[in-house]
Amino acid sequence: MRVLIVDDHPIVASGCRAVLADDPDIALMEAPDAESGERVFLAEHPDVCVIDINLPTVSGYELARRILAHDAAARLIMFSMNDDPIFAARAIEVGAKGYLSKSGDPCDLIEAIRQVGNGGTYLPNEMARSIAFAGPAFAQSPLSKLTSREMEILRLLSAGKSLSEIAWLVHASYKTVANTSSIMRQKLGVRTSAELVRLAIEHGVA
Repeated sequence: MRVLIVDDHPIVASGCRAVLADDPDIALMEAPDAESGERVFLAEHPDVCVIDINLPTVSGYELARRILAHDAAARLIMFSMNDDPIFAARAIEVGAKGYLSKSGDPCDLIEAIRQVGNGGTYLPNEMARSIAFAGPAFAQSPLSKLTSREMEILRLLSAGKSLSEIAWLVHASYKTVANTSSIMRQKLGVRTSAELVRLAIEHGVA
């Protein structure tokens, strides 16, 4: 099975190599950002992609969207430092077949790759319970009101990107991004982009 790891942290990539080294059935490929990840996917057509959500330019959500636009059957696992079930829910919404927390058991990575590689889905038990029983707390979080595309634009705003830069990064028109920003402000009950950025930082989107 050929597995592509897209993560910009050398320590994480090294850890993945170490965890998967003893499995002779897994051939590992690596990419440090969304752009190179997309190129490797198109060139190599890996069986499974493990994608970090917080990549340096556009996020793993955006990379997942691009990969699935090329191949709707692509098998993707999202990987994050964030244990908030909203991030897992958005990963599933965008089309991922699995979600892993970087703070989880390393054995989860092997299990997730096997399950998703065989056509299944994977969520660690604790994360699945968090999503299933989040209930009111999930609904009350401002992030629950946002789509994965809106979260992507919010993350880029919080990184200091202008609307025109964001439009270029997410392959959308300036008007689309400006309208999305306006919709987010309405959804979240804030009036300015600065308030949007503050909210993003408070909730771990940045």
